[in-house]
Amino acid sequence: MLEIRDLVVSYGAVEAIRGVSLSPQQGAITAIVGANGAGKSSLLRAISGLAPVRSGQILLDGRDITRVPTQQRAALGIAHAMEGRRIFRQLAVEENLELAWRFGRRATPWPRAIAQVYANFSVLQERRRAQAGLLSGGQQQMLIVSAATICTPPYLLLDEPSLGLAPIIVREIYAFITESCREHGTTVLLAEQMAKLALKVSTHGYVLRQGKVVREGSARELIDTGLVAALSAAYL
Repeated sequence: MLEIRDLVVSYGAVEAIRGVSLSPQQGAITAIVGANGAGKSSLLRAISGLAPVRSGQILLDGRDITRVPTQQRAALGIAHAMEGRRIFRQLAVEENLELAWRFGRRATPWPRAIAQVYANFSVLQERRRAQAGLLSGGQQQMLIVSAATICTPPYLLLDEPSLGLAPIIVREIYAFITESCREHGTTVLLAEQMAKLALKVSTHGYVLRQGKVVREGSARELIDTGLVAALSAAYL
């Protein structure tokens, strides 16, 4: 179980996260929605160990991992697919996937792991020897989510997986995320500006504004009470 308690994240004098507490539902998708600059990326980066935590706690299965190094958090089962298409652009597609597998928990043997990736996204198999930097934006995002999930992590952090993609590609990636969560019981934290998109596949949601949680509830409740329209009109 992942639990965040009164978390404060600062970059110098600037507080990106201000006293955030949340508990993602185990084995389900939890949405973190809010405008650009609301603190979504900083929250996920703090959980994976990439952002400086000034105070508060990050608990994983009851263990305080707030000061645990990033690589050890990965070994404990936290995978993070960051925004911005973070891949090794000069390496081939399959080399990117093998690196992700080697530095992960390796619960699944490599032949089976890579076969599953190619079953999910056949275009990656077709382009397995191509340089990752030469892929289209949609194919790069497929590579990123595949690299993050190739070791079947129990905890998955996804930052803006739909950013800049065509709707048909977004649907394919979201279908994969939903099915992967259902099949493996993965606890997913999904950060998105597109509230409707995120809440549609989630069981619960949190709304961030200026580094604070300003609203939370079941995804259905947040949709039914007009949150999506309000966010779109106000600041998304």
